[in-house]
Amino acid sequence: MNTSMLKPLARTVSFDEDAMTVEFMDGRRLAVPLVYFPRLLHATPVQRESFEISGGGAGLHWDDLDEDISVEYLLMGVVDRTKPLPEPDKTKKAA
Repeated sequence: MNTSMLKPLARTVSFDEDAMTVEFMDGRRLAVPLVYFPRLLHATPVQRESFEISGGGAGLHWDDLDEDISVEYLLMGVVDRTKPLPEPDKTKKAA
């Protein structure tokens, strides 16, 4: 059996206002809420569309957003694991 046929590979990526949809080479589709990827959530539509499918379909890359997503991990449910910047404490007064 050819193991490369078992690897999930992205064919296309599309967006709506709430989700990213990945279509795989084998015909499957996966829609993922943008909230799982804060960089994509806060990006403009033009920035979201400026991606590259890398590694023959194994990865998704947004150079301007410094975002890389493994297609295999996406299917396993692994979401953005970078820690968000802490929100500024608006209750503290400047000294």
